[in-house]
Amino acid sequence: MQKISATVITRNEAANIAEALESLAWADEIVVVYSGSTDTTLEICRRHTDRILHRDWTGFVDQKNYAVQQAAFDWIFSLDADERVSPPLRQEIEELRSSNPAHHGYRIPRVASFMGRWIRHGDWYPDFQLRLFDRRHGRWQGGRVHESVGIDGEPGYLKGKIHHFTYRSLSDYLRRLETYSSLAAADYSERGKRSTPARMLLNPTVTFLKAYFLKRGFLDGAPGLIVAVMGAVSVFFKYAKLYELQSSPQPGSRYAGARG
Repeated sequence: MQKISATVITRNEAANIAEALESLAWADEIVVVYSGSTDTTLEICRRHTDRILHRDWTGFVDQKNYAVQQAAFDWIFSLDADERVSPPLRQEIEELRSSNPAHHGYRIPRVASFMGRWIRHGDWYPDFQLRLFDRRHGRWQGGRVHESVGIDGEPGYLKGKIHHFTYRSLSDYLRRLETYSSLAAADYSERGKRSTPARMLLNPTVTFLKAYFLKRGFLDGAPGLIVAVMGAVSVFFKYAKLYELQSSPQPGSRYAGARG
């Protein structure tokens, strides 16, 4: 029987963390990396595990790799606080761990709940995530947002789903858009990506058309339309903020402090 450590990073997740940890009850241990909170997150975590480690926030990739390093077992299952392991996925993992896994990691379909329904089309589905992996052959990587696990070799695929309760409302999405678009723009800038008026216009348009028509987001009704529009708006703000970064004089440059 292959032992598995479940890892979770968290901060101010009192509304979500209990159900996330309950869905990990099958794991041989649950490691929580806690970066402080102003709610009852810590108290809730203590009801489910005694492996709670406090660490100041250093970024998604670094926090998740730290959690992996602190685990007792080499096989890791990583879950976010707003996610749940579905019963079919739990059963599939139980079957896999009783055998000799053929891959160093497994990608899992993730389905999001939004505005009272599961979004099963468009850019949000199947949204495969590599969350079950052997840490001797993989680790978290990426920029400030959209972190992922990279492994040696090709991954396997599971059929059971991760349930994702990503945004509580449209207002919740818009609040988070401000933070995530700024982080994404900073990542783009560091990679040398450039923004132009044409990209600000065309990239969001292509994003919407692809999600709503090519990936059949229209089959999810009004929520599918809203998801497709939100995706386009998100792309617009990333490129708009990137344009702002590349257009603003950097401190110390010969343009800093210049007036128009």
